[in-house]
Amino acid sequence: MGRRAWILFLLLSAGWAGRPQAPSTAPQEKTDSDPARQHSNFVRDVLDLFNMAGAQQSKGFQPLTQSERNRLYFRSMVNPLSFVRVAASAGIDQAKDKPEEWEQGASGYGKRYANIFGQYSIQRTVNYGLGSLLHEDNRYFNSGKRKFWPRVGYALESGILARRDDGTRRFSFSQTGGVAAGAFLARAWLPPSQHSPEDAAISFAITTGTNIGFGVVKEFLPDMVRPFVKKHKPKPSP
Repeated sequence: MGRRAWILFLLLSAGWAGRPQAPSTAPQEKTDSDPARQHSNFVRDVLDLFNMAGAQQSKGFQPLTQSERNRLYFRSMVNPLSFVRVAASAGIDQAKDKPEEWEQGASGYGKRYANIFGQYSIQRTVNYGLGSLLHEDNRYFNSGKRKFWPRVGYALESGILARRDDGTRRFSFSQTGGVAAGAFLARAWLPPSQHSPEDAAISFAITTGTNIGFGVVKEFLPDMVRPFVKKHKPKPSP
């Protein structure tokens, strides 16, 4: 799932950067059809999809309250971009005829969609439960560093580390546990060609590696997006 996740991430990032922003005006009531509100919702959905704390830097970390954890979990489960990601992943598996026991057509696609959605839901739920119990925050915070390699090192570490309430980063039991739960519990419904513990271990390794690699993209995403945001930023009214 690593390659398709990278492609989706870059496409969403480009869409985020290219969306027009509403010019600043006097405060007024905004509706769901307001362009500024739609832009804000889209950005929030992208950040939630990839578990990012926006452009907030690590030095500005504040521990999550339980109500904030509940809200983030709920948003992650109903995020419309999550369903887009699942649909795209199911389409790729359909094209690869993976698993081969599942037929082509609508029935096979439905099974592949349900499989990916099930694994995603398990990962999120276990992550949320263990994170709440152990007070771990797996959101990505920008390092605030300036040099390239220190930023890369920080980003790679973030794939397996989480912040505790005191701001220190330690091994993330919730993140790792969620990935492991999704990979191994899915064997209960997957067909024989992907039913073994070895298959689960491979799935766990691929997802963990993808999470580690994605940290680099998350770290440098604000730098990549900033020129486009400035380009589309409206000029102040005279």
